[in-house]
Amino acid sequence: MLRIAVPNKGSLAETASDMLQEAGYVGRRDPKDLHVIDPQNEVEFFYLRPKDIATYVGSGALDVGITGRDLLLDARMPGAREIESLGFGGSTFRFAGPPGRFSTVGDLEGQRVATAYPGLVDAFLDEHGVAVDLVPLDGAVESAVRLGVADAVADVVSTGTTLKQAGLEIFGPVLLESEAVLIAAPTEADGTDTLLRRLRGVMVARRYVLIDYDLPAHLVDEAVKVAPGIESPTISPLRDPEWVAVRVMSPRKGVNQVMDALYKIGARAILVTAIHNARL
Repeated sequence: MLRIAVPNKGSLAETASDMLQEAGYVGRRDPKDLHVIDPQNEVEFFYLRPKDIATYVGSGALDVGITGRDLLLDARMPGAREIESLGFGGSTFRFAGPPGRFSTVGDLEGQRVATAYPGLVDAFLDEHGVAVDLVPLDGAVESAVRLGVADAVADVVSTGTTLKQAGLEIFGPVLLESEAVLIAAPTEADGTDTLLRRLRGVMVARRYVLIDYDLPAHLVDEAVKVAPGIESPTISPLRDPEWVAVRVMSPRKGVNQVMDALYKIGARAILVTAIHNARL
């Protein structure tokens, strides 16, 4: 059986579980369950702390897992490798400090930097040749400067509002653009390809829709410029030889603008259908 690590809590947990269920796997019925067997799909799920998943997978104790790229890099497990980005759980890591005190990473030389990701930050600063005194904390690092524990922080930033409220300003380059990723052990296990193919199908279904419409045949080339599809639209004849039926996959984002453009060209009976899963 393929042994899969899944976050048991945190920002990635719910979406990761939903994605696996959309891919056809059995989910846990009780949020307290830490181990679920799916005999039909020949997989076992182990629900673990997100920070521990890279350690279990990198050691070979488990075959694959879903975690954050930030957590993977922070763990510094050479055996764990990213094999696919999963398109959710996006986050950005930045440095922040008192307004006007720091402007570049070099300004951190010899300073105290608080972070919940010491491995990730240490590796980044090593690459830039900057030596600091890292202060590992388990969350709420934005308070470290105000309480005198650190001179600057390195943390996840979305809007930056939390840092501003703590009297801090962002400076320097982006440390990392993170998101949920599928990671694998050093030796590929049987069933990994099937899991990866299923998850890719879910991602396609979430990003795309099907658009069906009728169109005068002489306008096909113009319509294809508006909605070219992933490869090429499907063109089918209608009873009226001057008209054709067109089916095309189109990005879900902006689909209303695409429909407006197709209608303006001359398309009619435009229908949009959700995709529940796919294999491309």
